[in-house]
Amino acid sequence: MRSDLINKYFPNLTPQQQSHYEQLFDLYTYWNEQINVVSRKDIDLLFERHVLHSLGIAKVMQFLPGEQVLDVGTGGGFPGIPLAIMFPETEFHLVDSIGKKIKVVNEVASALGLQNAKGSHMRAEQVPGKVDFVVSRAVTQLKDFYPWVHGKFNKRDKNSLPNGILYLKGGDLAQEIADSKLEVHQYHLKDYFTEEFFETKQVIYVQG
Repeated sequence: MRSDLINKYFPNLTPQQQSHYEQLFDLYTYWNEQINVVSRKDIDLLFERHVLHSLGIAKVMQFLPGEQVLDVGTGGGFPGIPLAIMFPETEFHLVDSIGKKIKVVNEVASALGLQNAKGSHMRAEQVPGKVDFVVSRAVTQLKDFYPWVHGKFNKRDKNSLPNGILYLKGGDLAQEIADSKLEVHQYHLKDYFTEEFFETKQVIYVQG
């Protein structure tokens, strides 16, 4: 199975979760031919570079039932769709400023029957209400990203980390973190996944 890479690191998946992950390859292969949301050369590496990468956040944070998570700049649904499969009782709102990418998000969520994931064509600043966590994947520099979501967090913390941002980034982040003037905690994905792709990848956490 193509999704064996997911089972390798998350061995306690339910049969439904395993089925959902397995279906992602065909769904994204199909939709990528209509609307390019994943690099053409990456589609064969979908599970490593997109699905498992998204699930790096799940190694850092176990989202709780009823929590609200906002995925900013989701593109075709990363990290939101893999996380919504992993945490079926957590609500995920995936937003992107490019409408055709949100079409893919909603088509994939619908095909899988995901009741806890919805996509909206809007910018982060336009999202109403409060959330517990914001997730994202390398949308922009942290100093630019933080103002988009600052003030969007529920005051009451329920999880192992206070409500805040879980941001997937890669490379040497020292200057970016310094420029942001934020207190950042870094989680290195090479500590969780052995594939070379993850050698320089991180989840960075910032309290909301």
